[in-house]
Amino acid sequence: MALFSEKSAEQQLKAESEKVNRIDLEKVLERQRAIEAKVKGSGKLNRFSADIKLMFSMIRDYWQGNYRSVPWKSIAAVAGALLYVLNPLDVIPDLILGFGFIDDAGVVALCLKLVESDLHRYAAWKEEHEAQNKVTESN
Repeated sequence: MALFSEKSAEQQLKAESEKVNRIDLEKVLERQRAIEAKVKGSGKLNRFSADIKLMFSMIRDYWQGNYRSVPWKSIAAVAGALLYVLNPLDVIPDLILGFGFIDDAGVVALCLKLVESDLHRYAAWKEEHEAQNKVTESN
């Protein structure tokens, strides 16, 4: 039997995302450095570091009102997953060497699976938006 299954990840992500409100988005953004440091320090989570940076970027643009072409449930799922990573005393406490980040990685992986199309659309928007800003700045 798996130590942490996709079903467990789904239950944890659902529980976290249902609790997320707009204030939690600010909390996630304030704790970005701590979450990214935790991700870099974990072999299991480190493979998601580029995706997690994109998740933070999408939340920031949503929070600032720059990008709203994403359903709230996707924003809540991303914030819920990031808040879950931040919690050291989750289903499998992070202090348990070798196993502590398995649940965090499972929750992040499931979140990415659920919001993949929203993240791709956001990444395309962001790339286009940045290109437009460069054109505007060079004129």
